[in-house]
Amino acid sequence: MKVTPLGPSSYRVSVRGGTGTTDHEVEVPAGFLARQGLGGVDGEEVVRWTFGFLLEREPATSILRRFSLDVVPRYFPEYLEQLRARFGR
Repeated sequence: MKVTPLGPSSYRVSVRGGTGTTDHEVEVPAGFLARQGLGGVDGEEVVRWTFGFLLEREPATSILRRFSLDVVPRYFPEYLEQLRARFGR
């Protein structure tokens, strides 16, 4: 998996797998990390961890090609709790 910053809160994630490579654009919305009590945590680290979380649950080809981190809990309600557990200080 390769994470490349596209802007201050936007990242491209490339995932190589048995069926080829998938590319995804991921947005870390303004205030999202602060609302989770994670102000100051690096967005790129969170995106990388989030993709690991998603890939444990579904193949890369099933992950949305473009999304914002705040939509992940709609599909995986446990996401925010695990995110806070991983990065909480």
